Amino acid sequence: MNGAHAGVRTAARAALALFYGAAGLFHLALPAPFIAITPLWAMWPQEVVMLTGIAELFGAMGLIQPFDPRLRRAAAIGLALYAVCVFPANINHMLIDMARAEPNPGLAYHIPRMAFQPFIIWLALWAGEVIDWPYRSATKPR
Repeated sequence: MNGAHAGVRTAARAALALFYGAAGLFHLALPAPFIAITPLWAMWPQEVVMLTGIAELFGAMGLIQPFDPRLRRAAAIGLALYAVCVFPANINHMLIDMARAEPNPGLAYHIPRMAFQPFIIWLALWAGEVIDWPYRSATKPR
């Protein structure tokens, strides 16, 4: 990967770490909105929200740490899997909002959020140096 892509990758890691770090803090400090969108089939929603906050914080720390690329890759994989696992809560949030009579964010908020989920998964894997797609590394054969 050339220097320009390396700089973008570093910036993406920092942005994701900031995003997931903030989300983790919100999950721990203000859990009620997250508990409210947890699907009914999820047992122990309060504990699930607390654990997701902790996972986000550890993922953010692992992604941003400069010392061990293996830990950075593990954090990236963990955050990508996390994004897959919380997708049911995002769907549930959309369904809850769409069923309410009072004003809600609506599809203008929820559809882009849903469409953005695969990008977040890819970005975590790319920023964490798990994948190079769509860029080719200069050190890897074509």
